[in-house]
Amino acid sequence: MLTAKYERLGLKAGDKVLDLGCGFGRHAFEAARRGASVVALDAGRDEVEGVAATFAAMVEAGELAEGSLHANVVQGDALHLPFPDATFDRVICSEVLEHIPDDVAAMSELTRVLRRGGTMAITVPRFGPELVNWALSDEYHNVPGGHIRIYRRSVLEGRLRSTGMVVTGHHHAHGLHSPYWWLKCFVGTTNDEHKLVKLYHRLLVWDIMKKPAVTRYAESVLSPLMGKSVIVYLTKPQ
Repeated sequence: MLTAKYERLGLKAGDKVLDLGCGFGRHAFEAARRGASVVALDAGRDEVEGVAATFAAMVEAGELAEGSLHANVVQGDALHLPFPDATFDRVICSEVLEHIPDDVAAMSELTRVLRRGGTMAITVPRFGPELVNWALSDEYHNVPGGHIRIYRRSVLEGRLRSTGMVVTGHHHAHGLHSPYWWLKCFVGTTNDEHKLVKLYHRLLVWDIMKKPAVTRYAESVLSPLMGKSVIVYLTKPQ
């Protein structure tokens, strides 16, 4: 389930891509499948080890060439990226900045490692749906490493512009996921055994795995209205 659109990012085979805060690797895996040379970076050891294992499995399955430079995994700090200036052609940072106290410092690091003319996709929780989550549940965000702010898109774009980036567009994604998280916040975020939560989760898995026309249509209608994520695209000026 991807949040950023690679066509809007301008991703091409051979591009050097940084996936910052890669989590368990969904954006990194797809970029590698498309022929990019990917560095997946996360602060968490479990995430890094999981992504490395999946990349190895992709090589074994023939999805990536053995010994290629298409996939590298790094454990690191978003405020002190271990790369020289202008290392990457594309940068993806999905659902990360809302966790970082000094978000502008992280944005500055992303800008520093992106080459001039390169592009960036930044995704964060959308203001309206996220506000509902916070109103329904303190447990949703008052956890170690949890969300510490809710962005309005204008604020996010303004902070990114302050690092020297140029905003080129935006869209919203995951309209089907907002009601799921409202339900989770209402019944308890750790209450995965609740009947309605289990049913809705099955719906989301069915959508991700099968991509049926009915849920794809619902997603296209709901995402502009209440998509859980906002995605901002940017370019570093020449």
